[in-house]
Amino acid sequence: MQTSSSLAEVAPTSSFLSVNTLVRPLIASLLERQAELGIEVRRDERGVTIVDAGIDASGSVAAGIAIGEICMGGLGRVALRAAASRNAADEWPTFVEIASAQPVLACLASQYAGWSLAASKEETGGKKFFALGSGPARALACKEPLFDELDYRDVVATGCLVLEVDRPPPAVVIDKILRDCKLQPRNLTLILTPTASRAGTTQVVARALEVALHKAHELGFALDDIREGSASAPLPPPAQDPVDAMGRTNDAILYGGRVHLTVTGSDDAARDLARRLPSSASKDFGRPFADVFKEYEYDFYKIDPALFAPAEVWVSNLTTGRTFHAGATRFDLLRPLWLDEA
Repeated sequence: MQTSSSLAEVAPTSSFLSVNTLVRPLIASLLERQAELGIEVRRDERGVTIVDAGIDASGSVAAGIAIGEICMGGLGRVALRAAASRNAADEWPTFVEIASAQPVLACLASQYAGWSLAASKEETGGKKFFALGSGPARALACKEPLFDELDYRDVVATGCLVLEVDRPPPAVVIDKILRDCKLQPRNLTLILTPTASRAGTTQVVARALEVALHKAHELGFALDDIREGSASAPLPPPAQDPVDAMGRTNDAILYGGRVHLTVTGSDDAARDLARRLPSSASKDFGRPFADVFKEYEYDFYKIDPALFAPAEVWVSNLTTGRTFHAGATRFDLLRPLWLDEA
């Protein structure tokens, strides 16, 4: 990865990719389209821009698509497509498609929900708060060891963070974000997307490629050898219960997600990645995610990490021209969970 001690030292023609700079036009477009997208935008008392995409605002799938691209730091494309065939075994009316020519930066340096933000009841003056931050502002704070491995740090004057929450963050958390990102309040945008909302469900399903990149990293695959990536996953309607909504978004990827990674290196490494990457490698595979989550007492860290992966994987090796495939989608598991036949 290319790094810089200060983006101010980088000429406009530099090849350094600043995820927070790249999302500026995407954020501007989101704010300009607030009436169309069903979002609500306000500034708090300090001047931080708060985007409600599903708490009090109605939100929309279109808002979730736009937020998905913002999460990827402007280095990915997210779109909807209709099912190709009504007779297909994997029939579902709507899919989310994702693609990136810079998947490591887009997914791991930006989109991954890896920044833990918490506040106690004493700090909030009410209920305790917890959220995982995703999006390009993570690369300003660099609070996760992952950034040392990526050898990447963004240093600019604006930032955007996405929080998958059902209530606005308390002042103490916003203060922490500002401090750790070294931002003035007027230069921070926070986007709030409850999972049990249209925008929230959409932006989580748009993480199908990121889920694959994260597992590839956990498996020890050389990240510098991952050159491009694309993915798709079916888009369910959001459930009203937050746990059930989370279950649907995870199931969409675990049982309906398809990922194609383009890599370099040896065929042995590419073949091994394809073999080990799919969710079927997990002992918890085959059950609705909400049931698995409840069984492990709502503790993500007790769940087999191998489960967090797409259902089906292709790995193409640019070095040799060979492609390896493993896994399979399981729409026979998804349809009974999501569909009531008329």
